[in-house]
Amino acid sequence: MNPMAALRVSYRALRKNQVRSMLTTLGIIIGVAAVITMVAVTQGAKKLIEEQLISLGGNSLIIGSGMRAGSGATERSAVDTLTAEDAEAIGKLSMVTHVSPILDTNEWVVWNNRNRFTTIVGASPDFTYINDWPPEQGSFFTDQDIINAERVCVLGRSVALNLFGYHNPVGETVRIGRITFKVIGVLTTIGQTPSGKDQDDVVIVPYSTLQKRIMGMAKVEKISVSVRTQDDIPYAEAQIAQLLRERHQIRPGMEDDFYIRTQQNIIDRIFTISRIMTILLGSIASISLIVGGIGIMNIMLVSVTERIREIGIRMAVGAKERDILIQFLIEAVVLSLVGGIIGILLGIIATKTASLLTGWPSLVSVGAIILAFGFAALIGVFFGLYPAKKASKLDPIEALRYE
Repeated sequence: MNPMAALRVSYRALRKNQVRSMLTTLGIIIGVAAVITMVAVTQGAKKLIEEQLISLGGNSLIIGSGMRAGSGATERSAVDTLTAEDAEAIGKLSMVTHVSPILDTNEWVVWNNRNRFTTIVGASPDFTYINDWPPEQGSFFTDQDIINAERVCVLGRSVALNLFGYHNPVGETVRIGRITFKVIGVLTTIGQTPSGKDQDDVVIVPYSTLQKRIMGMAKVEKISVSVRTQDDIPYAEAQIAQLLRERHQIRPGMEDDFYIRTQQNIIDRIFTISRIMTILLGSIASISLIVGGIGIMNIMLVSVTERIREIGIRMAVGAKERDILIQFLIEAVVLSLVGGIIGILLGIIATKTASLLTGWPSLVSVGAIILAFGFAALIGVFFGLYPAKKASKLDPIEALRYE
């Protein structure tokens, strides 16, 4: 029997039991749709995270106090090791364009009868350039404000809205802890981090003011640095590490008392997590495909039992074992592929719907479609083989006697 004739026979056999055939493919439909949706949503989320991280400073590095743990993670030492003088020295390196000491704490910010517990970040004027985060109203503080440890602050949009509503806060006086500060600006809105943290819930003050007037410490917790291009990051990282080792008098063989983290490090870690999640969710979706394959095998076994006499007649008129095997195998594969096609369509619809509801970009991957379709075909072959072999091994005489 040629393949086209086998397909026609299979089509007629499946058409006789349309509802049963459709129900048989449900597992395949759900599994393929889940794979398509999961991969598309994961890829879309990954793209969104990458864009957000790059927009937050793709050319930037963070130097922190502490040493790298054995697992590759970083941990802070008990004593801060970085100083504003370290930041000043880093700022003189050829590849560095901006540098800002960073330290932060949490305090109540009060205006009239309104208050908010928020993050107070101490930084230099370069902070706004490193993070591409300019003020929307008013201005940012200056180098002179750093030198004089002035009591001035710039509010994040969430803090400004919470304390002042639609009233212009520029020129007003707020109290941070027990110290009064003059509001000189309000930052533009940058929204949430990929983890959901509100980045606009913050107040920025000169780092020297935070050191002397609120935290009472001379060190800084981190140093934020930007370089000219992303290609400069590895070289800048090496320059900074060498400079800090010399400044901190770290001898050869001794561990650094600081760590350097780049946006690329963060992106790489997120992508690693994303790959793990894709494999995990793909494994879960494949269970549905396997369950669907078992359903196809069961239905094909029922079909073989129902058509024993038909098989006997075909063998009696000259059909060989191979013809019977191919016919039932094709029926199983057709069932699986029909389920795969419907699953792909449902997966694309589900992906587009999820994208509309969440606002996330969705990337329906051709690779994911080919993978899901190929896996569905493989399921059809694997689980259809046993019923097909059982049908092809029937004794023609016994099959003709079967009632």
